Amino acid sequence: MDFTIPDELASFLDELDTFIAKEIKPLEEENIQYFDHRREWARTDWENNGIPQRAWEELLGEMRRRADAAGIYRYALPEHLGGRGASNLEMAVVREHLAAKGLGLHNDLQNEASIVGNQPFVHIVDKFGTPAQKEEFLEGMITGKRRVAFGLTEPEHGSDATWMDTTAVRDGDAWVINGRKRFNTGVHHASHDTVFARTSGKDGDARGITAFMVPMDTPGVEIVHYDWTFNMPSDHAIVDFKDVRVPDEVILGGEGNGLSIAQHFVHENRIRQAASSLGAAQHCIDKAVERATTRKTFGEPLAKKQAIQWPLVELHTEAQMVRLLVRYAASGLDRADDPTEVSEYISMANYRANRLVCNAADQAIQTFGGEGYTRNQPFEHIYRHHRRYRITEGSDEIQIRKVAGHLFGFMGRRKTS
Repeated sequence: MDFTIPDELASFLDELDTFIAKEIKPLEEENIQYFDHRREWARTDWENNGIPQRAWEELLGEMRRRADAAGIYRYALPEHLGGRGASNLEMAVVREHLAAKGLGLHNDLQNEASIVGNQPFVHIVDKFGTPAQKEEFLEGMITGKRRVAFGLTEPEHGSDATWMDTTAVRDGDAWVINGRKRFNTGVHHASHDTVFARTSGKDGDARGITAFMVPMDTPGVEIVHYDWTFNMPSDHAIVDFKDVRVPDEVILGGEGNGLSIAQHFVHENRIRQAASSLGAAQHCIDKAVERATTRKTFGEPLAKKQAIQWPLVELHTEAQMVRLLVRYAASGLDRADDPTEVSEYISMANYRANRLVCNAADQAIQTFGGEGYTRNQPFEHIYRHHRRYRITEGSDEIQIRKVAGHLFGFMGRRKTS
């Protein structure tokens, strides 16, 4: 296997760096309150359920518009949607590259906002949507004029989605949805919520769950609470659905096929999440090394202390191992006919990368000492954001369970290469 980054991809990374320096950094400096020690306070509308400030979201929107005008925002999308059809491997390299630059308007992972869009739901609608759904949603979701939330998790069910309590029952020419969703991210500005509900089968069945793209203004849809989280602002809502009536036309991907849509969403997201965690981890390692080289204690640089060297060497070595694993899993996903063929490696890359970034941020704080504990440095923000990745898109335990399923033969034949 050739681990060299192809010339075309290297040129694209240069294109990104030039664009950031010319278009994004000046805009960031004009709005530095969202990125310096005031970032959490400035981004959060504390008196409005702790959701993101409108001005902050407008700034992210301006970043995306500039990136789209430059022809880079749609990089991962197919050509018929204005993109360049980037592979999962190419996106993994790009996501790592951007995250390794640290906090900035170019790539704010707290909002999954980036100059190179990560838009798995656009891919889903493009693949599974009806012609009418594609016409209504695709371009609007790309430009931000149409927002669609994702309602899978429930108060009593997270990774065990096949046991969800939300149901949809046929009533004449309509479906009636009843249930409650939690961590229903983005509903504060969504026009529609993709609600997963059981329409047939029994608890534990993979089939029989259907995805409904429900307009948020449908009677019976109610946002009841926003959970304040470790990293604010928060747009993670609890949403009730009480006798919500919707027609067949809002079903995405066909009746009973919702779980495969959810799996399609998480496979791409897990590998891109891993790449972002890897990049952020490398940023923490590099900054800690820089600090250790320039900071003097007891008359000599910290870098000469073995107690400083060894933890950073261990993290740097692990980062390289994770990098190879992420790219191997991403290339496997590109070659696979069915994403589940490479689930084992995607899970490995995901949980190891997400652990790595938390450990790297913690070590950077320790290396910086008291200064590392302040919000003058980005490490507390990186830790608080990436700590959620060890739960979302499948917790560490779920990822390990999936690997064990392949290793011990509970989930089909183990792939050896």
